[in-house]
Amino acid sequence: MNLNPKIAILLCTHNGEEYLVEQLTSIVEQSYSNYIIVIWDDASSDSTPDLISKFAKTYPEKTHIVSNHNNNLGARGSFSFLIEYVLKNKDILDLEDAYMMFCDQDDIWLKNKVEELVNTIINAEESANEVRFPVLVHSDLIVVSEKNQNISESFINYQGLEIKRNRFANMVISNLVTGCTAMINESLARKAIPIPKHAIMHDWWLALVAAAFGKVIFLTKPLVRYRQHSNNAIGAKEFVKSSPNARSFWRNLFGMKGNEHLYEVAKQAKYFQRRFKSELGFKENLGLRISSCMSVRIGIVQRFFYRIARWF
Repeated sequence: MNLNPKIAILLCTHNGEEYLVEQLTSIVEQSYSNYIIVIWDDASSDSTPDLISKFAKTYPEKTHIVSNHNNNLGARGSFSFLIEYVLKNKDILDLEDAYMMFCDQDDIWLKNKVEELVNTIINAEESANEVRFPVLVHSDLIVVSEKNQNISESFINYQGLEIKRNRFANMVISNLVTGCTAMINESLARKAIPIPKHAIMHDWWLALVAAAFGKVIFLTKPLVRYRQHSNNAIGAKEFVKSSPNARSFWRNLFGMKGNEHLYEVAKQAKYFQRRFKSELGFKENLGLRISSCMSVRIGIVQRFFYRIARWF
């Protein structure tokens, strides 16, 4: 097993001129140096393409730009495209095994991020005695402002995520993986593609596949400074626990209005089962079936099946 594999860092950009240079600088300064940044610009209208070109001229051996003829795929579509691109072009990218990481355009990577993830994923493969064992490794993040000032030392705590609820059934209804912290191995990539349009995000789909057929590993140490600003595609929202006395609590509990997010979760669960049903066990299929019942756009019904799925 290669203990110093070349890593493909997948970077998708779109109008990211304000923070992109800081993100790229944090990659260049990594303690682990055996990588190539595979860049897809998603039809930017600002100076982002010029910044990418300048970076590629400065670091030609570290950069591979994928041509885009003004196609706009969005975040999920862009990363999905790049995963398949890397798998098809391993020789061009000089990859022995297609280990991949995902990079946003506006964060800052801590200096040891790549090294920590590489060591963890290789140890996981060695423990399984199989490189073809699907593995996803991810970490916590430090939440920072647009000026890189600390908001929270832990994204997990800030969001109120129950990181220990990482079994497959729990992953179906709640995504615990933040893509910009994640590394996957080639086995997981090949199992997960093509990532369908029914997937809410690429990181959630990859987490589901890893939880169902391999392993998801969480590192408690934060390895990314996760920048919050007005143009975040998703971003972090501080968790505030509902009060039993609040009107909104009872309105949410008994209200009839459907929740669009739960509807999308149900669609994703339904498609996942359709694709992998024959490879999953009874319990996994039952969990997916329960979650897919949230496709009924009636709030109280959605919440009923959501609670069953959480218990399940």
